[in-house]
Parts: sequence; C-alpha cells; structure tokens
Amino acid sequence: QVQLVESGGGLVQAGDSLRLSCAASGRTFSSYNVGWFRQAPGKEREFVASISWSGGSPYYADSVKGRFAISRDNAKNTVYLQMNSLKPEDTDVYHCAARGLGTRPSDYEYWGQGTQVTVSS
Repeated sequence: QVQLVESGGGLVQAGDSLRLSCAASGRTFSSYNVGWFRQAPGKEREFVASISWSGGSPYYADSVKGRFAISRDNAKNTVYLQMNSLKPEDTDVYHCAARGLGTRPSDYEYWGQGTQVTVSS
C-alpha cells in the first residue's frame, strides 16, 4: 500500500511559479511511474504530466509543455512538479497518482488528496 500526500499549493499571481511536492510512504514507490493530474469543480480530472519510475521519460500535456517540469527524488520518495509562468487557467486542485502508465486517471492505482493552486490575474 502506498499513501501519497501533496503539498506546495497556494495563491499566486499570473506569471509566478510554484513547486508542488508529492511525498509517498512505502518502499515500493521508487518502482512506480507517477503522474500529476488536475481537476476543477464539476470537471473531469485532467492529465498534466508523468514520469517513469527511474526519473526518465517525462511527458506533458500540451497545455503545460514548456512551463511545467516534473522530476523525482527516489531517495526521498518524492515527486515534484515545478510550475512556471502560471496562468489563471492553471487554477485547479492538483493530485499526484502512482502505479500506472498513461494519461487517463483510470491508468493509476494510488491517489493523493490534492493541493489547491489558485492563480489570480
């Protein structure tokens, strides 16, 4: 069993940066691919980025490509999402997910509770 806890969200202005963290419990986390998703109230959960268990093969949604960067530190059981040049449309609850591969929420087994990101114009 793996538990995921996101942190680092907050209220920022357009153009600012934030770094989200996804801290995991469990020794098997380092063997899992991890994804970041985001969701607004009443909308479907949307893929943002993913990274392989080794830290390679980062993959991004077109909407964040060039602005966001995903990375991981397996020694710390943590995955990061560096978000730069934030826009108001990036406002959402951001969730990390583990043990999966793909861009669909159903592709992943473990989920965190999420952290709120709000970008003001």
